[in-house]
Amino acid sequence: MTDLTQAAAQPLLKVRDLVKSFPVRSSGFRGGRGLVHAVAGVSFDLHQGQTLSLVGESGCGKSTTARCVVRILDPTSGQVEFDGVDLGTLDAAALRSARSKFQMVFQDPQASLNPRMTVGEILAEPLKIHHIPGAEGRERIRELMSLVQLRSADLDRYPHQFSGGQRQRIGIVRALVLEPKLIALDEPVSALDVSIQAEIIRLLERLRDQLGLSYLFIAHDLSVVRHLSEHVAVMYLGKIVESGTNDEVYEQSAHPYTQALLAAAPIPDPLIERSRDRIVLAGDPPSPIDPPSGCHFRTRCWKAQDRCAEEAPVLADPGIGHLVACHFPEVSNVIVQQPVDFRRPT
Repeated sequence: MTDLTQAAAQPLLKVRDLVKSFPVRSSGFRGGRGLVHAVAGVSFDLHQGQTLSLVGESGCGKSTTARCVVRILDPTSGQVEFDGVDLGTLDAAALRSARSKFQMVFQDPQASLNPRMTVGEILAEPLKIHHIPGAEGRERIRELMSLVQLRSADLDRYPHQFSGGQRQRIGIVRALVLEPKLIALDEPVSALDVSIQAEIIRLLERLRDQLGLSYLFIAHDLSVVRHLSEHVAVMYLGKIVESGTNDEVYEQSAHPYTQALLAAAPIPDPLIERSRDRIVLAGDPPSPIDPPSGCHFRTRCWKAQDRCAEEAPVLADPGIGHLVACHFPEVSNVIVQQPVDFRRPT
């Protein structure tokens, strides 16, 4: 294997046994402290130019995982290796330098932009932190503004003077000014109208192909995930319960939780929607402070047996070609919505 081929075969991002816990004070009469187990041993790879989506209900740990990857949060334990470098081994100066190669776009474009700064000042801030010369930085900003279909004249305006979709485009430019290889997208379209969501997804796809970017995409909207991603990892209570390519997860889902998520996504055809089977999860997700023994999903699972309470399932291939963490995996023929083609104007 040549050096070039070997480099291409290596993951851009390698995450192994990632754990993030938060100390919390109990609200009980006697007080005391506990731990929120937000991420409980997550592992995955992401290759250059590809998109991996982490999906699941609110509170499953997907956003915390992304924040640990880009070092907004420090992991409790585990390894995050970016472009062949273990980020946990870097000192403060080296980590600051490495951060220019991975950036994040946040869910709420309004809250993520400083209302007291002009757009030009917001976009210039990361360039100043990383000592990019002013003239070079200004030219880069103008090129990126044109790339996301905003005007250079907009640089003198304030965030409140833009629509939600325009503010998200500004957030994307801010993530791109340092020319990163990886962008973590934390539900980047969930706060936008449906028509604007399609515009932003088309933009993200075009930027990925044009600039050779890799995306770690956080979402709960399965139609968006299916169109944009090559690989999907489904998370529940801090753990990945199923992982594979889009086709594998959508067409051959084998974990009950994945099947429930797929069945919950509405289908616009009323005849199909009325005729397909329903999967209704029992109860609410357990507290991450005191997760169930064995399989964390067992308290809501219709397949749960004694073994599920006694033994935690291992994420492994049960013979179907992708990874599932379940003692009783069974491929389901859940009827799901066909992927939305965001390349077409909506």
